[in-house]
Amino acid sequence: MLLLFETPAGFALFKVLDEGKLSKVEDLGKEFASPDSARKVVKLKAFSKFENTAEALSAATLLIDSKPSKGLRKFLRSHCDGDILAVADSKLGNTIKEKLQIECVHNNSVMELMRGVRSQLTELILGLAAQDMAPMSLGLSHSLSRYKLKFSPDKVDTMIIQAISLLDDLDKELNTYAMRVREWYGWHFPELAKIVLDNILYAKSVKLMGYRSNAAKLDFSEILPEEVETELKEAAVISMGTEVSDLDLENIKDLCNQVLSLSEYRAQLYDYLKSRMNTIAPNVTALVGELVGARLIAHGGSLLNLAKQPGSTVQILGAEKALFRALKTKHATPKYGLIYHASLIGQAAPKHKGKISRSLAAKAALAIRCDALGDGEDNTMGLENRVKLEARLRSLEGKELSRSAGSIKGKPKIEFYDKDKKKGSGGMITPAKTYNPAADSILALTESLSKGDKEEAEPEVVEEERKKKKKKKRTQPEDALPGAVEAEPAKKEKKKKRKHTEEADEDGCDSSEKKKKKKRKHAETEDGGDDTSAKKKDKKKKSED
Repeated sequence: MLLLFETPAGFALFKVLDEGKLSKVEDLGKEFASPDSARKVVKLKAFSKFENTAEALSAATLLIDSKPSKGLRKFLRSHCDGDILAVADSKLGNTIKEKLQIECVHNNSVMELMRGVRSQLTELILGLAAQDMAPMSLGLSHSLSRYKLKFSPDKVDTMIIQAISLLDDLDKELNTYAMRVREWYGWHFPELAKIVLDNILYAKSVKLMGYRSNAAKLDFSEILPEEVETELKEAAVISMGTEVSDLDLENIKDLCNQVLSLSEYRAQLYDYLKSRMNTIAPNVTALVGELVGARLIAHGGSLLNLAKQPGSTVQILGAEKALFRALKTKHATPKYGLIYHASLIGQAAPKHKGKISRSLAAKAALAIRCDALGDGEDNTMGLENRVKLEARLRSLEGKELSRSAGSIKGKPKIEFYDKDKKKGSGGMITPAKTYNPAADSILALTESLSKGDKEEAEPEVVEEERKKKKKKKRTQPEDALPGAVEAEPAKKEKKKKRKHTEEADEDGCDSSEKKKKKKRKHAETEDGGDDTSAKKKDKKKKSED
């Protein structure tokens, strides 16, 4: 068995002389109590020395990622011939096994063996003194720290995060100082607060004017517009404010100087943040702007962490409190977070803000990944996506039906609704038939039945038919005569509707004719059992009628 040991000077390969002692892990530390006993357990077989600090640094950085360097691979191929290799890192052992086909071992006994070799390293490797090891390890650790800091993927993001945090703090402080100036100077000249609304212009005016009595003699043309200047001078003459001392006025002017200096520094910091954002995240800046992009990066922790988030997370980033409250109370979740302050969402109507924020978050997620992991440093992707989003916004608002998001559909045809038109073909169908209540009548069926059939029928049906006939008789006028009824226009309707016997009964037949029909039916039913030919004749007469 061979043991691979890494030192600041190079790689050492030790030969394990007595492998039986590895089974007793508890007693293995005692074997390295002295240099002589340690030489009985392991023996130096080969040593690969680093030529310079750069080679040592590259080998150390690869070992941190569990990858063997080129020199280490060459060293192991030349000295490991079918032997088992003991390593301190299991991942490194797997890599060596895959690439070099060398069997590797990593367990507790190997780690205890490493501790013993480290304790007697200067005695086991001849020519490596302790006073030389300390500066070599210190120099390698410093070089490794500088290398990791130099090539850290998060190093550029820290500048943006600090700048946007300071910018937000400056805005808060600036507003606080400006409100204090307005409140303090308002005791002397309260009308000035309504005339000059901008905080910076207010501070400049107070610094230039001092006492309100000096307003008429001064020229404010460099600070204020002409109409505001005239209004200020008129208000200073009739002001209701109290008088202040010189000491109070000096303190007010000092506070005005602080406000002006903070505003200048804020403008300078904004320019710095703008340049850094255009350099580090140009596509995100083109889509959502410098401030919103910087706040997204600061909220995500770094540009690389933000690139790992999906578009749905980018959309509600900054509204976590509202999201969890909505989930807890089972209400609607928020549609936007920090991305709400982007200019594209500000241009949209209130009913379209949710759709535009979703589309903008999806495009912003792609732009963030392009900036974090891509090689290009231009903002072409961000500008193209912004044009697509603006076209989608116009199509949503109805201003222009443009081809957005790769759709080929043009303006749809607007057709008027026609209930009689088929969906598939252009032909017309016939209108729906009206409901015929006469079809529900059962009088024709009952008349065609014989008397024997009526006796077999349920008595309830017969009673209902009798009631209907009585009602019809009551509805007829008493003065109407059979001849008069036939003479009326109802006779024409009777001829048209004779096919339906129930309609003929409704038109009102004479009571004498009804009695004759009943007598005929009785006679037919009496003779029906003996002579069936009479029934046939009666049916023929009815069909002719």
